[in-house]
Amino acid sequence: MSQLKLVTIGGGSSYTPELIEGLIKRYAEFPVSEIWLVDVEEGKEKLDIIGDLARRMIKKAGLPIEVFTTLDRKLALKDADFVTTQFRVGQLDARERDEMIPGKYGVIGQETNGPGGLFKALRTIPVIFSIIEDCKTQCPNAWIINFTNPAGLVTEAVFRHTDWKRFVGLCNVPIGMKMELAKLLNIDVKRLHVVFGGLNHLVYALDVLVDGVSIKADLFKQVEAMKMTMKNIEDIPWSSTFLNALGVLPCPYHRYYFQYNEMLEHFMEEYRTGISRAVKVKAIEKELFELYKDVNLAIKPPQLEQRGGAYYSDAACNLISSIYNDKHDIQPVNTLNRGGIANLPDDVVVEISSVITKDGPIPVNVGALPAAALGIVQQIKAYEISASNAAAKSDYGQALLAMTIHPFVRSEKLAKALLDEMLEANKEYLKGFFKEN
Repeated sequence: MSQLKLVTIGGGSSYTPELIEGLIKRYAEFPVSEIWLVDVEEGKEKLDIIGDLARRMIKKAGLPIEVFTTLDRKLALKDADFVTTQFRVGQLDARERDEMIPGKYGVIGQETNGPGGLFKALRTIPVIFSIIEDCKTQCPNAWIINFTNPAGLVTEAVFRHTDWKRFVGLCNVPIGMKMELAKLLNIDVKRLHVVFGGLNHLVYALDVLVDGVSIKADLFKQVEAMKMTMKNIEDIPWSSTFLNALGVLPCPYHRYYFQYNEMLEHFMEEYRTGISRAVKVKAIEKELFELYKDVNLAIKPPQLEQRGGAYYSDAACNLISSIYNDKHDIQPVNTLNRGGIANLPDDVVVEISSVITKDGPIPVNVGALPAAALGIVQQIKAYEISASNAAAKSDYGQALLAMTIHPFVRSEKLAKALLDEMLEANKEYLKGFFKEN
């Protein structure tokens, strides 16, 4: 049996026990022999705690898997088969700034959308590029599976600005939608097939089939009973009238665009209290890491579900196993469109149902997005392209363009004020924007 090595960049993340659980469950089909957890100096304490918990979980499972923790990324990457990325540049303090600074201007501050999402991308993409450079020398045949948000924008930047092809972006939103639909319909999820198409955090369920038969028309009649949301998104129901007219089922993040006023009002209430989602997550993580320290804990604690990563391990490990085993099953991933969505260019990254092979994902031809659903996708894709250009080249003009054309902002003057203040707040991580001409 070949030796399989998996490396996780951002191994000190509170999500890592999800990944370990998923690898344990799938050991028979993906017999990993080494798991390397990598982090930076600021995350060393958390990394050590996670490493110890991972070893206890594997010992309890009785599996011959070695777990290594290190701050030396190049050492960890040597001869890796799969590399997963799940890090946060600037940690939760940076997220808090991403959420709170826009609030000063009456703009939604959100981790992966709008100004907050732009700055998370600006901090993240250069680090992803540096990881790719290390992979070229240490593990040139590895697959990089990226969970780091904004996952679609990061994937766009990789395909637009690097020559690394073995890269897939992944998100738990589609699998979360599928699980919620199965609960609503009260059926085994294995009977359910959902056709996905759109962008990361802007994906649509284009069709919903039970035992191979579409039930989409009937589904929209039940929609007000659906709890289609996430821990960090206010649950505002869609009306069946709106969904019937739209013709597809939006994801939770569409609320930021199709229910903008209500979402802004909710955000501003949080902003005025000073308790953003980042503040809540800090408290959740503090509790989680206290649990993780318990030498008697050898499972993923149920409290992790409060963190917002439901089904993360299933999405991650299903994808890794399907590539390794050349399964040719269908999973929603972030990859180049290549004709999958008929009315989007072939060379842009989309989130789409894809056939997963040993050579990577092959997008399913899902046809054209309805005109009403397409509009916001095209606008956000234009924003993503500008944002990826800005991140790749530390280009102020492209950053201003991205900020201005995002639907949360829509004003060059407002965009410049936001951009300048947020750049200054992130100066430590975005030095390229401050080089003298």
